[in-house]
Amino acid sequence: MSPLRIILSLSLVVAGCAPDTAMPPRRGVAAAKQRDRSAPEAQHVRGAPDYRSDAAIERLPVPGRAVGWDRERLWSSHVDWEPVVAADPRSDWVYQMASRYYAPPCEGCPDPIMVFRRSPDGGVSWEDDRYPFTDGDWQNDPQLAVATDGTVFAAWLQDWRPGVRLSRSTDNGVTWSKPVHFTGERQPRWSDHPLLLISDDGQDVYVAFNNGDSWVAASHDGGLTFGPPVRTNDDARYWFQTGGVVTASGDVLIAAADYSQDYRGEAHLNVLRSTDGGGSWVSARVDTSAEAPACDWADGCYFGYLGPRADLAVDAAGTVMLVYNAGARGDRSQRLWYRTSTDALLWSRRRSLPRPSPRVSFVFPAVVAGPDRGDFRVAWMDDRRAPQSRWNTWSVRTVDAGATWESRVRLSGGGPETSYSDLEGYAFPYGDYFQLAVDGDGRNHVVWGAGESYDGSGGVWYTRGR
Repeated sequence: MSPLRIILSLSLVVAGCAPDTAMPPRRGVAAAKQRDRSAPEAQHVRGAPDYRSDAAIERLPVPGRAVGWDRERLWSSHVDWEPVVAADPRSDWVYQMASRYYAPPCEGCPDPIMVFRRSPDGGVSWEDDRYPFTDGDWQNDPQLAVATDGTVFAAWLQDWRPGVRLSRSTDNGVTWSKPVHFTGERQPRWSDHPLLLISDDGQDVYVAFNNGDSWVAASHDGGLTFGPPVRTNDDARYWFQTGGVVTASGDVLIAAADYSQDYRGEAHLNVLRSTDGGGSWVSARVDTSAEAPACDWADGCYFGYLGPRADLAVDAAGTVMLVYNAGARGDRSQRLWYRTSTDALLWSRRRSLPRPSPRVSFVFPAVVAGPDRGDFRVAWMDDRRAPQSRWNTWSVRTVDAGATWESRVRLSGGGPETSYSDLEGYAFPYGDYFQLAVDGDGRNHVVWGAGESYDGSGGVWYTRGR
């Protein structure tokens, strides 16, 4: 592969596959959080091959407990993990993608496999599942983004090599371009944990990923060609990029956390910034968190899973909001914090969101900007109702850039009961990908994974509201 340019073929492949043969044995993802810089090894089993949720799969929305919100709906009866959602800013199309284990068999499909679905009516109804990428080894860590012209971009992890891949669709997800990847004979030789960012018009596309170090690859022709990936750190820490945005001026901002190689000790919250289209990057440390709380009470949960994570968004006035979870020394919980900035260089003091509690762990925060100045929506998971044993998904909104906040809304606990969920919430966050999006009408779309434990069976849940 040329170190100067990675060329993406635009030949199209039709999504979907026929149910012919049984799936090969799946390989898990826990080794992605490995503690050295060699390519991770495989892996352990997640969920049960014969698991099928007996909860009702509701095809149409039902009013929820919170005013203006639907009751959450279960995507499928299968073992689904780490979902994402994206909304078209100029139409009613909404898209979701997740990893599915033990999928209904299709010839030559990997396990787990990316499962994709779309809604033509703003999330009211959803079409049948599709498997867009049916070749190669196991798939995980999906990402989605939609440009103003309707082009849909998808990124995901396909084994450690080739690793992170990117594809695009110009017909609402019916067909997809031949995937491009960002690893080869030169470094980085394997990759993990993608983050996908695009400019509003889709001309500038950024794919961030790690292999211990932090890397970003950039395209400035709509994802047709990419320059070589750029390493953004110069230390021996383990980096995870977890949120970001391309601003109206073209600057790229990425929220990232860095850990020691074994997750022991302090972790740092950072904002990476590029003002030259991804050619160079400056990293600014914004906060420091105490060591993450252990989660060995949940089957399969590795140390560091509940550690700090950050996300950021930019509103119509150019105000940046950074939202993250972090713990204090001697406090084994994780609190939720936010800061604001007008230039991503100087930040306000950190403020707690919502009121902190020493017994509650706030994890996997996400933030998006609405259409107006000062309009930000935040979502997260916490275990306030029963520490460690019952988790819930929450959302809150500000219309004045964080000066005041509306009442928080509990989004989970109102849908059909499963082996891992009831009216009090769900047993454990299922995967460390969790996302919300805002459509052109200002409506929120939130999707999350819930399960029995880190290793146990679980599924993907979705709701929408204002």
